[in-house]
Amino acid sequence: MNQEKNKQNAIAFYRTAYEGNPREAVNHYVGNQYIQHNPDVQDGTEGFITYFEKMQKEYPEKSIEFVRCIAEGDLVALHTHQTWPGNDQYVTMDFFRFDSNGKIVEHWDSIQQIPQKSANPNTMY
Repeated sequence: MNQEKNKQNAIAFYRTAYEGNPREAVNHYVGNQYIQHNPDVQDGTEGFITYFEKMQKEYPEKSIEFVRCIAEGDLVALHTHQTWPGNDQYVTMDFFRFDSNGKIVEHWDSIQQIPQKSANPNTMY
């Protein structure tokens, strides 16, 4: 298992989908199955593609910064900072499981809006 390659592929997969090409992301980086744990996205690749195509159509000016990427075993974790129209900002943590061929086969995520006020001076990313 090549963890460095998996890290690169997780970032490329997410960036490609987020920037408006989810079908290309699936074609290049997803294995024979795609198990989705986000309750807002249907299971499988077509659910993923539909979700990201709709997001791109509705919010084409969104942006993403990859803050960190961590790999352990067959898992890769991404920590991102997203900015949406109106300076609406979110922090996400995504986990991807890779198969033995280096393809993504499962996804979990957690999304939190960055609040206007914080009890401390630290960023969420």
